[in-house]
Amino acid sequence: MLRTGVLIVTHNSASHIGPCLDALEGVCGDQVLLLVIDNCSEDGTLESAAAHRSLSGRGQARVIANESNAGFAGAVNQGFELLKDEVDAVLLLNPDVILKTPLDDLATACQRAGLAGGRLTGADGKPQVGFSFRRFPTPLTLLFETIGLNRMWKTNPINRSYRCLNVDHEVPATVDQPAGAMLMIRNDVWIRLNGMDEQFHPVWFEDVDFCRRAALAGFQATYVPSVEGRHEGGHSVLQIPDSSRRRYWYASLMRYSRKHFGRTGWALVAGGVRAATLVRSVGAVLRGRKGSVAEDSDNGMIARKALVYPAIEPEARNLKVVISADAANVRSRVLNEGNPSKENTERTLKRLHAR
Repeated sequence: MLRTGVLIVTHNSASHIGPCLDALEGVCGDQVLLLVIDNCSEDGTLESAAAHRSLSGRGQARVIANESNAGFAGAVNQGFELLKDEVDAVLLLNPDVILKTPLDDLATACQRAGLAGGRLTGADGKPQVGFSFRRFPTPLTLLFETIGLNRMWKTNPINRSYRCLNVDHEVPATVDQPAGAMLMIRNDVWIRLNGMDEQFHPVWFEDVDFCRRAALAGFQATYVPSVEGRHEGGHSVLQIPDSSRRRYWYASLMRYSRKHFGRTGWALVAGGVRAATLVRSVGAVLRGRKGSVAEDSDNGMIARKALVYPAIEPEARNLKVVISADAANVRSRVLNEGNPSKENTERTLKRLHAR
């Protein structure tokens, strides 16, 4: 059985992290090593996390407090670097997920395939069809997403295929992309892929990009419905202001398109972005521009960026795992004086600077 770690990335998650840790302790006991990395929370997330017992049996939760928001990908890379010498695989778990079952089946599947995701359910206990796993997006998929067609016509063939709406979520399967909200990754896969791409900042498409690169490298992702997590959904992204949320989503969407579709596919998606921002700008005008100055500015900036085919750095530049959060942020507070993780963190930083 794989030695398993659980990595939870938090940002203003005070209302969720306590129940999440309680559920982990109740289901897993001391069988997994837990690490919480907080991206500059301004609420009581750190205190709540530190107050809970660590699943590692070391007394209290092992918590790293970043002094700025490293983004989801940056915090994930940071966590893997800190855990890689202690575990064989890491489960990425959102703080708004309540684990309902042990992780044994997920670890078994991950050992065989490289990546594995469990079944995410809503408050009604039903599978979150369309979210638990999806197929890799195509240019046409993302065009439909940007112009809102998938929201207005959810049963269209493109959306049904993308969100696997016609797939039985009670049956184990090899899938393209399990949701990053509950995704287990073997260490060797993370090392082979040089971690997540931190340019997807602060969030969106970093997990899709990682799964796609894993598939291209010959690894598989398995959906394991016997491992369940109750997922509230939307916690992380709702922490971002509306206008910034749209800008970040478009930027990540276009970066993904540039990396995986080439010029023609990117142009199709960019056309959808330009059309969507134009509609939003017209809507702002029709509303009499009340409170829409920032929105107009964002729309204009998004549209201008969608006119330029961006350069993507060669993968060769990423031969080392670059953890931007470590140098800038991990010289931070490791909660609980005397926790062995504090010394481990300092040693990790020294190794990173030596590179």
